[in-house]
Amino acid sequence: MNTLGNKKVELFDMGAGVSEPTADENVKLASSMSNQELIDHGRKAMDETDQAIERSKMVVQQTIEVGTQTAVTLKGQTEQMGRIVNELDTIQFSIKKASQLVKEIGRQVATDKCIMLFLFLIVCGVIAIIVVKIVNPNNKDIKDIPGLAPPAPARRLLYVRDPQ
Repeated sequence: MNTLGNKKVELFDMGAGVSEPTADENVKLASSMSNQELIDHGRKAMDETDQAIERSKMVVQQTIEVGTQTAVTLKGQTEQMGRIVNELDTIQFSIKKASQLVKEIGRQVATDKCIMLFLFLIVCGVIAIIVVKIVNPNNKDIKDIPGLAPPAPARRLLYVRDPQ
């Protein structure tokens, strides 16, 4: 930016600190000069104007170059932002899928743990009943386990014979 400010000063600085003469001073200067001096002064003014135009052209060319570089950089950054947005979308989709998978696995683990707990309680209950029956087989407070025969001495068979 400082360079552009310096170019602006160069562009408009023709007399290197000398102020422009007023119209009245120009008339007095012109009347006191010879034709050759007027021609030389006019050529000098035209040369200074040409130099100012050349400086202006250089500033315009540099401005175009800076604008072109800025446009190329901006285009590259826009493409990079597009790629980043696409990657973020992909990452967000992956995170959603992973979250759903973790929830599903959590449900399965919780279900498996509940089933394992119930199976453990059932096995413990069966073992407890078997142990109590083995330790005290005549305890009438505990009902017989379905599928197991009662102890042999306590078993009696009654036969009814037909009178015929």
